Amino acid sequence: MITTSVLDLKGKDLLTLADVSPEGILLLLEKAKEIKEAKLSGKEYTPLKGKTLGMIFEKSSTRTRVSFEAGMVQLGGHALFLSSRDLQIGRGEPISDTAKVLSEYVDAIMIRTFSHDIITELAEHASIPVINGLTDLYHPCQALADLLTILEIKGTLKGHKLAYIGDGNNVVHSLLIACSKVGIDIAVATPVNYEPNKEVVALAEKFAKTSGSSILITTNPVEAVEKADVIYSDVWTSMGQEEENEQRLKDFQGFQINSELVKHAKDNYIFLHCLPAHREEEVTAEIIDGSNSAVFQQAGNRLHAQKALLVEILK
Repeated sequence: MITTSVLDLKGKDLLTLADVSPEGILLLLEKAKEIKEAKLSGKEYTPLKGKTLGMIFEKSSTRTRVSFEAGMVQLGGHALFLSSRDLQIGRGEPISDTAKVLSEYVDAIMIRTFSHDIITELAEHASIPVINGLTDLYHPCQALADLLTILEIKGTLKGHKLAYIGDGNNVVHSLLIACSKVGIDIAVATPVNYEPNKEVVALAEKFAKTSGSSILITTNPVEAVEKADVIYSDVWTSMGQEEENEQRLKDFQGFQINSELVKHAKDNYIFLHCLPAHREEEVTAEIIDGSNSAVFQQAGNRLHAQKALLVEILK
């Protein structure tokens, strides 16, 4: 029987993990573990019968779409795929109108979009919960899956060290928030001019003072990876940055996760990547396909973490 309950999420938006208490995050992870165990043992768990999730996609997706859609079905509910090309927002209808209209039809909205201002406006005008499936600023659902994977493999979260090597993007922003909330030390190495958002770093440092974790922002990958329990990477060029690709390939030289760099981590380090990956760019095939890699377990945990989130928001 699945009994874990997260008291502070019912009926609320999830735009960033900064809005969730550390206790709420940990309880959410425990619920995700219970839901995963139930699924693997073949037990039916359908608390969301009659519930519908509207899923707005302005960015293409594999993991976000399939995990949310499959998750709703497995929980007894239904999910609607809503491409911006199919909705009137693709023809100029205001976000505020879309929010109010969808609030009449569905029980929650998940959106994967560009500017974080879009999801903020959507949540402001919707009378139903809004979940951040990805914006250019944050990717909270990915961070939940990341924490779940670390917890499963390492047994605990607090006191471990995560090293992120790459672009200071939405993924690392959510990792900074998530790690600082639950007591994971985090070291971030980026090239000059690709550092994470200073406001996000300041917010994470505030949370770290409470949890006891440490935060390091550097331009030296070796310094970041030193004695790391987890090494994390992402693509160097994200969606919407394709015109910068050639310059980024030059700027990120020396930031590849390879056999030389991982020598500075602990022997039992795990490698994580939010996927899709560009082998031989940000990470070598030897590492991502090697014995220390947990990227597919991590990808699978998107399903279980999001199912826990959906239950707690829509219960």
